[in-house]
Amino acid sequence: MSTRIPDGQVRARRSRRIASLLATCACGSLLVSCTSDNNAGGGASASARPTAPNASNFTGTAPSALSSAASSIIDSARASASAAASSASAAASAFEASVSADTARAAAAAEKELKDVQGGGNARSEVSMTGLPKAETGGLLAVVVTITNKTAQKASYAVQIDFLDSHEKVVETRYVGAENLDPGKRAQPIAISRQPAGTQLTPRVTKAQRY
Repeated sequence: MSTRIPDGQVRARRSRRIASLLATCACGSLLVSCTSDNNAGGGASASARPTAPNASNFTGTAPSALSSAASSIIDSARASASAAASSASAAASAFEASVSADTARAAAAAEKELKDVQGGGNARSEVSMTGLPKAETGGLLAVVVTITNKTAQKASYAVQIDFLDSHEKVVETRYVGAENLDPGKRAQPIAISRQPAGTQLTPRVTKAQRY
């Protein structure tokens, strides 16, 4: 048999439940408020001005290393250029020495013979020139002077080669020659400019004398 609870007690129980629920909601609101306040405080902390880096932590090692590397590259390039220049100079000297050994006496004789020659001489039509590749001369300007005896008698020849700049000014003069050349035969001495390698000059047969 069920027992009937008086209406007064029912109302009292309901009142207590409502009060408990309101208290729970109030605590939840308080927690939300506290959490919001903490988040707001955290945002302010995140946006604070950053601390400047400690300059003592920078050792300068990287710039020093880069400078050292650049200096090493420059020194290496200079050494390579110096070695190349020395090699080219040696090649030029070797080429000139090999030619001069065969032509020095003939050149001296030619210069002496042309000393009193007026004009272009009597044998310019018997002389021609061909340039030599600079790869074969160590960078020097050199020409092969072809002398052909077009007469019916044995003869000797003296030739003056002038090297002119872009203004047709004579910068250098060289002499070559051929002695006791038989009829129809030819000689091919080499005239070498001693100007620095790379100098732009034009060779010209200025005098050619048959004697």
